[in-house]
Amino acid sequence: AGNYAFQTQPMGFPGGHAVPPIQNPPIMGGPVWMPVPPSIPNCPPGLEYLTQIDQILIHQEIELLEILTGFETSNKYELKNALGQRVYFAAEDTDCLTRNCCGSARPFTIRIIDNLGHEVITLQRPLRCSSCCCPCCLQELEVQAPPGTTVGYVVQNWHACLPKFTIQDEKRMDVLKIIGPCVVCSCCEDVNFEVKSLDETAAVGRISKQWTGLVKEAFTDADNFGITFPMDLDVKMKAVMIGACFLIDFMFFEHGSDKQQRAGVW
Repeated sequence: AGNYAFQTQPMGFPGGHAVPPIQNPPIMGGPVWMPVPPSIPNCPPGLEYLTQIDQILIHQEIELLEILTGFETSNKYELKNALGQRVYFAAEDTDCLTRNCCGSARPFTIRIIDNLGHEVITLQRPLRCSSCCCPCCLQELEVQAPPGTTVGYVVQNWHACLPKFTIQDEKRMDVLKIIGPCVVCSCCEDVNFEVKSLDETAAVGRISKQWTGLVKEAFTDADNFGITFPMDLDVKMKAVMIGACFLIDFMFFEHGSDKQQRAGVW
């Protein structure tokens, strides 16, 4: 499992001939997209972008309706590289009743789209329990790339005080561990979830919930995350780490509008 996670992805076409990235035409007033990479053998279509980066930034869009009314709307996200270029766009696909009745515990499908408009990653979270009192039905998220083809899972592990997860491949073989802090909240600093080897001795990467300022933290659930991973990590596992970030967001940080709804009820 350890070797599986570190499969270097070849750059260019067979024969060693490098192919320059295809540049996107500029869009006036629109986001700056990451150049489209060349096709890579044995790489799921649309994940070629991930072979060229070792970190990704996830910015949740602020929904004005949600701020003013507390009415839970579908989440939308921009996924960018270190240069600020958009790599993907993600959108939650759930119905209104599920969002507003189940809150942050809701099951969801998140569709991740590349800059050509193709859905390249699908994240599916079933309705599960997240309490340490119910270890038999903990959180799980399935990652498909492309849609319909499972490449891995994120599985919550029972622990009395630490948030812990296991990243698995499509055969449900354990590949990596994710370990969060005992207290998953902070003021004026980031919250880090460490990605480690299976024996938890070697650091592999990190998922960080970034501090966005007092006002934004207090009145919205629009969060910013940063994910770092080795450049040569298998792109499938990079995609699963992105899925883990979304699961962590919903489990621990997607509570701003929930609080507003409860305040309106009571």
